[in-house]
Amino acid sequence: MQNFTRRELICAGAMGCFLPTTAWAHKVKLPERFEPQLVNTRRGDWVKGDVHVVPDDFFLYFMLEDGMAIRYGVGVGRKGLYEPGEFTVARKAKWPWWRPTNAMIRREPRKYAKYKDGLKGGPNNPLGARALYLYDAEGRDTYLRIHGTNAPETIGSAVSNGYARLTNEHVKDLYERVEIGARVFLYPKVTTA
Repeated sequence: MQNFTRRELICAGAMGCFLPTTAWAHKVKLPERFEPQLVNTRRGDWVKGDVHVVPDDFFLYFMLEDGMAIRYGVGVGRKGLYEPGEFTVARKAKWPWWRPTNAMIRREPRKYAKYKDGLKGGPNNPLGARALYLYDAEGRDTYLRIHGTNAPETIGSAVSNGYARLTNEHVKDLYERVEIGARVFLYPKVTTA
């Protein structure tokens, strides 16, 4: 009988969580690098339970133990709309209600004015299946979200209004892992995209 290390058992268990997700075919096939993967970040300063978004690489890392993380592919905010910083997950929602911000309506009235009264959760909602609401150090809603998307082809690109988006299947998995109070680090963009 083969003996497994603690790390090997944890890794095998974590990867088993993705089998149902990848077994259900996506209408849009993501590049393999954007599918969830167990990775060694080699970062001793990244703490279990924290979330790190690295926008230039289009990756979100959910930290496990010993520098290990589940890495998800994401889409991020387009130029001028991505806001780096340290935040806290203060609220979580399944099939969240959504309303464009006033700034979004001013920037693109043809696209967003029709939603000024909001849009209930569901498959046509741009926040997708789940949302994590990011608050600042003073406990104020920043209107930044980590959320699902009904446009999975946007994963790996900078097209959103400042949010980090995952496929609906991936955000459902992340949602179950992230706790209220978790720290979220949105790193600055180095590239101009």
